[in-house]
Amino acid sequence: MNIDERLEKLAERHEALTQTVELLAHEISELRASTHELRASTQELKASHQELKAFTQELRGFTQDIAEGTARLLHVAQIHERRITRLEGGE
Repeated sequence: MNIDERLEKLAERHEALTQTVELLAHEISELRASTHELRASTQELKASHQELKAFTQELRGFTQDIAEGTARLLHVAQIHERRITRLEGGE
């Protein structure tokens, strides 16, 4: 193999490496853009999660209030039932 053939082979390798580096640079650029989009989506998801968490806490409070109110109504109904039974001469 003479010097011209070696130089030609070296030039081919250089061109192949240059193309590989260009492809890698392009892929890195795309990955950066994807990462940026993913971070934005993650932030939106995190905000939605916080809103859902707050809403769930609010619903939990409403549910507890309803349960307590229902228990009070049951107690009042029981008192009225005993009273009606007594008035009707049941006891």
